Amino acid sequence: MNQQLDGKVALVTGATGGIGAEIVRRLAGCGARVVLGCNRSVDAAERLAAELPGEGHLAAPAPVTDSPALGALAERIRAEAGRLDILVNCAGTTRFVPHGDLDALDDALIDQILAVNVRGTIAATRAMRPLLERTGEGLVVNISSIAARTAMGSNIAYCASKAAVDNLTLSLARALAPRIRVVSVSPGLVDTEFVKGLDAEWRDAQARMTPLGRLGMPGEVADAVVAAATVLRFTTGAVIPVDGGRPLA
Repeated sequence: MNQQLDGKVALVTGATGGIGAEIVRRLAGCGARVVLGCNRSVDAAERLAAELPGEGHLAAPAPVTDSPALGALAERIRAEAGRLDILVNCAGTTRFVPHGDLDALDDALIDQILAVNVRGTIAATRAMRPLLERTGEGLVVNISSIAARTAMGSNIAYCASKAAVDNLTLSLARALAPRIRVVSVSPGLVDTEFVKGLDAEWRDAQARMTPLGRLGMPGEVADAVVAAATVLRFTTGAVIPVDGGRPLA
């Protein structure tokens, strides 16, 4: 798929996370110029940008709960890159809370999860819409989760937030057509550095419960993003699973 995105510009929010960083690498490897959006980890984003193939990559603050900052980033992209073809909404947050422990799921955590995962997806898309529309074939990829379908995940607010993201994908696909396509990429449990640090017995159990017998890899999520941008050109309003068949178990 090398150079299939030559001349394209992509913004990835949450670009320094385990999945976000691999999406950045794949997009750059396909020839795109990438804007690495981050919240606080600008140094890490700059280091990653320096490692990428190609030229013109940019690390920039992209706090998805700050709409004026997103507007400023859109103007910076317009001024420095002249266009935006792809937006990947990868920024997200959560914290492990047992589903039955409603008291531990405090209001502040609920508000944070919904603000980042749901409002942030809307806000970033809203800010970048004029640039995406200008190309005539813009693409928004929302990174969702199997939790949207199974209601099993780090906590019940997180599951609800990802269900909302998938619903947003359908609504936005209808609202922004035909100049912008919108899809969700919905991973199962992905073997990021964060997941590697969890209890090994629990991770192994999750792999055994997955029909394909293992956890997902960040690169497989990134491949789905690239596919949406390069070969699934007549696809919009879809949720693309990258979950090893886990809902079948």
